[in-house]
Amino acid sequence: MSTVTAPGAPTSKPVPRLHGVNQRNVPWLLKARAESRAQHPFIVWAPFDAPSQSISYGQFYQSVLSLAAGLRGRGVGQGDFVLLHMDNCPEFLQTWHACSQLGAVVVTTNTRSSGEELAYFIDHCGARVAITQPAYRQRVQTAGPQLEWVACLEHDAGAAPKEPVLAGALQFCELLADSQNFEPVDSDALDYNSVQYTSGTTSRPKGVLWTHANAIFAARSNALVCMTASDDVGHVFLPLYHTNALSYSHLGSLWAGATIVLQPRFSASRYWDCVVQHKCTWGIQIPFSLKALMGHPVPENHSFTRWGLGVHDPELIRQLLGISTIGWFGMTETVALPIYSTLGLPGLEMSMGQPSPEYEVQVRGEDGGDAAFGESGRLWIRGIPGISLFHSYLHNPEATAAAFDQQGWFDTGDMVTATEDGFITFNGRSGDMLRVGAENVAESEIERVVSTVPGVLEVAVVGKPDEMLDEVPVAFVEAPGAVDDAARELLGKQVIAHCIEQLADFKVPREVFVVQQIPRVTLGKLNKKLLRQQLREQA
Repeated sequence: MSTVTAPGAPTSKPVPRLHGVNQRNVPWLLKARAESRAQHPFIVWAPFDAPSQSISYGQFYQSVLSLAAGLRGRGVGQGDFVLLHMDNCPEFLQTWHACSQLGAVVVTTNTRSSGEELAYFIDHCGARVAITQPAYRQRVQTAGPQLEWVACLEHDAGAAPKEPVLAGALQFCELLADSQNFEPVDSDALDYNSVQYTSGTTSRPKGVLWTHANAIFAARSNALVCMTASDDVGHVFLPLYHTNALSYSHLGSLWAGATIVLQPRFSASRYWDCVVQHKCTWGIQIPFSLKALMGHPVPENHSFTRWGLGVHDPELIRQLLGISTIGWFGMTETVALPIYSTLGLPGLEMSMGQPSPEYEVQVRGEDGGDAAFGESGRLWIRGIPGISLFHSYLHNPEATAAAFDQQGWFDTGDMVTATEDGFITFNGRSGDMLRVGAENVAESEIERVVSTVPGVLEVAVVGKPDEMLDEVPVAFVEAPGAVDDAARELLGKQVIAHCIEQLADFKVPREVFVVQQIPRVTLGKLNKKLLRQQLREQA
């Protein structure tokens, strides 16, 4: 029985009759690996404050079935939305796969979200229940009074909770049940599987909806791009609630029957000890973590053969580690990697690579035609929604339709430059998006919150260059009533305080400039280009 109730964009490419994932779903893949790799380590859990724990494919599979049986016993069924608000730990993946066994839709949310943001996620997706950890339990329960129940781990990403879980609260261990007679739902490949909320060009994050076919496609494609083999040991510290760790690391390793070493989060001081101890052969870096690691010596006895870095073979990494890096481009909506470089073959240094044969790629100029080679243009991707592209934006057919043009091309919102030999280099997000560390942030999302502060007439949020995070948000506030320094300082503090209440910490403006008038261009549009230029000159 299919749970698909809404089509993708009316202009998107149709799903072909034969599409490579016919009659396959996530439970099929996990069972296949549990049978073929039963004794092989799937997850090595490496918490900061406790000994490491190895979990085989067979053990993990049984834990998933036990949780799925318990969730079914508590009323979770096909088509239900389950909020998963949790830092990296084995239970995160256990829950993700247990929901897949039930045909339920798991909604993974950023644990840095504010209570207001969580309330929006819960209400928007219609989550019936939630699973979290002690540090976030109260926030989840306050944000979702309509939830039927909230279950809570006994630990915080491997650490003892700062406060004991309240007596009477539903414990995660109480969700486990006898799975001897459990039968998974035979979900159709195009049934809904999971949702990730991601910042777009609107004032509210959009729920990116994946199908089972999306997950299977991503598993196969990412294993090929990363050249993941069954004897590989991948290191994972990026959050599993994002596509990078969930798809590129976890699903690709599952497809290959490989091992992942899972840490709660990034720690520069704990990084090398972990990867050396567990003989990690590959991992993924982002600019923030890479910059932090530059201050630590590289051990000679590391086992890395490659990193996924997003850029192809920078000289610095070859000199420091003696390894190659994979360039790539991907986003939540593309599920996998439409652009990548190939290990062991020549490529353009610092490029993302070349278009994948599984997608179509265009770079368009301002006139909508092909941008000239060597000139910056907007990146468009075409694939099959529900397979190689996300199915749709959850409960938002207008945003889904607006994301595609009349020929079925998806607008990534990224600016890139292509060369004649097909290599593509990333130039940055379009002007309405920020890249704060590993997080995409819509300027309009911050502006929506700032504009509700009394005294604010107009607001413009732009990015300021930052050595560690690439850029951070800064707000320019137009407030004619703030006529002296004391009033401007007070309003700036009120804006920051309100943003702390309403937004995740990485979205909070680092500075607020209160001005009599924000510069404008033709037709009164805010001149953000000038504001960005001013910030660059100050940096």
